Amino acid sequence: MRSRSLRLLVFVCLFAFFLAAYAIEPAIPPAPNSDPTYQQLRNLSLGSEAVSVSNFTLHRDAATFHLRSGTVCFVAPVQGKVTGAVFVGDGNMILDPRQASERASLKLLTKEDEFSENFSHLVLRFTDGTYDELKKSGGAASAGCDAGLLRDSQNAMRHDRMLKYNLDGRILEDVLGSDPSGLFVAFIHGKRYNGKELFFIDPRGAPNVAPEEVELMTYDENKLGLWTLFHLADEDAKGTAQHQGLASIEHQTLDTTIEKNANLQGKASTTLVAMIDGVRVIPFSLFPTLRVQSVTSEAGQPLAFIQEDKKDDADFRVILPKALAKGEKLTITTVYGGKEAVVNTGGGNYYPVAREDWYPNSANLSFGEYASYDMTFRIPKNMKIAATGDLVSERNEGGEDVSIWKSGRQPVAGFNFGKFKMQEAKLDKPEYLVQSYANEEPPDVIKSLLHLVNEDLPTQGSHMMEGVALGNMSTVPLIKKALAEGQLSVQLYTDYFGPSAYKRLAITQQTSCNYGQSWPELVWIPMCYFYDTTIRHQLGMDQGDRGYWKSVTSHEVAHQWWGHTVGFSSYRDQWMSEGFAEMSASLYLQMIEKNPQRFISFWNDQRELLLERDKEGWRAIDAGPVTMGYRTNNSRTGAFVTQRLIYPKGAYILHMIRMMMWDRRTGDENFKVTMHDFVHTYTNRAASTEDFKAMVEKHMTPEMDLEGDHKMDWFFNEYVYGTSLPSYKFNYSFDKDSSGDVLFNLKVTQSNVDDKFRMLVPIYLELADGRMVNLGRARLMGNTSVEQKVPLKRLKDAPKRALLSYYDDVLAAPN
Repeated sequence: MRSRSLRLLVFVCLFAFFLAAYAIEPAIPPAPNSDPTYQQLRNLSLGSEAVSVSNFTLHRDAATFHLRSGTVCFVAPVQGKVTGAVFVGDGNMILDPRQASERASLKLLTKEDEFSENFSHLVLRFTDGTYDELKKSGGAASAGCDAGLLRDSQNAMRHDRMLKYNLDGRILEDVLGSDPSGLFVAFIHGKRYNGKELFFIDPRGAPNVAPEEVELMTYDENKLGLWTLFHLADEDAKGTAQHQGLASIEHQTLDTTIEKNANLQGKASTTLVAMIDGVRVIPFSLFPTLRVQSVTSEAGQPLAFIQEDKKDDADFRVILPKALAKGEKLTITTVYGGKEAVVNTGGGNYYPVAREDWYPNSANLSFGEYASYDMTFRIPKNMKIAATGDLVSERNEGGEDVSIWKSGRQPVAGFNFGKFKMQEAKLDKPEYLVQSYANEEPPDVIKSLLHLVNEDLPTQGSHMMEGVALGNMSTVPLIKKALAEGQLSVQLYTDYFGPSAYKRLAITQQTSCNYGQSWPELVWIPMCYFYDTTIRHQLGMDQGDRGYWKSVTSHEVAHQWWGHTVGFSSYRDQWMSEGFAEMSASLYLQMIEKNPQRFISFWNDQRELLLERDKEGWRAIDAGPVTMGYRTNNSRTGAFVTQRLIYPKGAYILHMIRMMMWDRRTGDENFKVTMHDFVHTYTNRAASTEDFKAMVEKHMTPEMDLEGDHKMDWFFNEYVYGTSLPSYKFNYSFDKDSSGDVLFNLKVTQSNVDDKFRMLVPIYLELADGRMVNLGRARLMGNTSVEQKVPLKRLKDAPKRALLSYYDDVLAAPN
């Protein structure tokens, strides 16, 4: 009995030991890209199934594919689903967008009224009903298809620098998901326009341009561009929500180490919520050189993931073991790292290259999605870091400086660090902390320049390098200038727009000289801003700068309101972010610097940006409406036309609204009330162009109601959704009437517009004492003239002169 009990005890102990050993044995994490279904899609080839077609028509939203004659060969099925086909024969595609602006975009690029493309072969990828339609309408195939066509399309998506989109991963979302979206992609080898055309329908948003779903583009380097882009017809008809993503990120816990050589190692715990039923694959945006090492669930279970080579379609996706239901939350932890996301530029200067994707971020990046953040940074000792959010604590730990940051809901997170000097100031009204950071030493490129100049300094009496006086090019002396401009900007914008969502702002130096950038509570300012005007002149940086250095800080600070406190819904609304920030900079020039001539010069510069022709011969104002955003950049109009469009014209649009709302008694009060209401209503939310239009209509003055319907359609159709540019002619004289009063005879002529174009054109008088007064606004419609005789009873002396739109109140052609 005792022996039996002992044997039983030994057995139980051994059994428990083996169970424990099994329980603690770590699960083997799956290798990247090893999911078997994904591998089938990645290595897809033509199958044995084929049909012949004759006069077959395939309708896909605004596109009509007519396969006159030929053979369709299908790819091999994956999980029982056929996801592609190759057509060889004679075919045609007609694209007829519903929107007049999109038809105009096509006409601009094709120089024809109708987009009609012929082709002899076509590659299709899909998760909709295309297979069934083709199969049902086809007959027995008498010929085969060139398998190389499928491989060409795969290679283009994977390796072409204009694309690099993991279409296989996107199709996997539908193959594994319980609610396929209806993806349709056509690689069109066109004969008329281009041999590299791509037509894309993705109900979850076309790549890089979500939330719009229908796209036609070319990926030929010599003829590159987004030709047209719009929403699905049923979405337009129903007015359904724009954002159709799979999941929404609610919170990020980020632990980031950046080594002295700038190598970044990160661990991100991302909490998200499913937006639809049946989610199995979640896409993220992650800088391609940051290589994912592992992904685990909240319980520590290794998860499969996709991330192809950094030089190819390296889109990061996580594959879940089971489908999520709509509204279900999940936290996943990603460990990743690599170089090139941050660059060590020498002298204690570090340049963050990856700004919005240094951590696994939302796949459809925009400033319309908000999440909260807990962040820990570990950086080399004796460095200072500035980041989004509030600084919770900082300490030195094992030769590293460790800081912890926490933020509420914001659209993006970021950082800047280096061997910084820092000064700060606290504001009472509003309650705000403003900090300014400049690096103690110049980066290596500046050190090399100084060495070159010093080596080549001329001997006494020589005229070589005449006038070169670069000093030591330290940026620290102007740290107070950035601090002061930040303080004044925050106070001014709070007065005009209302409180931002934040209580602090770090203005930091970055190595790059050709742009600035703004994240919530963090601004990157070009290094060359911290140089004085003499150095910038010596370096040739003041050639045609159009006042850039005077407004770059105030512009970037304004993004705390425009882009962050108030987000934008899509690329079509980005003109508000950039344009409103640019207009805000003009307020700084007018109200803080109190220099009327500099203010007027600012608007003259903005108009020149819109009207000067680029090397392709295009004026930015003619390339399209501001709502086309970065789509206006293409091989025909030029690579920089968008920047010359949405910044200045977006600024003009808000400026024109301000000037229309200006009142002789209350000044800017009505405009301030409008903007305060807009910011308050959309704080930590994305706003669309139509949202802003509705806000303007809520506060518009009776004088602005030119159509008598309490709508601003007339103005938005002309300047926001249109490309109008009126011309004005002004004739006037001053006489005396019979009573001896000054009589103002005026004639205002409006031209180069359509018959429906309406405008309020302000008339200014420069009085004998030098004051400039707004006499009133002429109301014009179409190509017409207004003549009036206005008695100026209160004036003893005739005005010096009369002017139209003295403050550039109306965007018009120069006289």
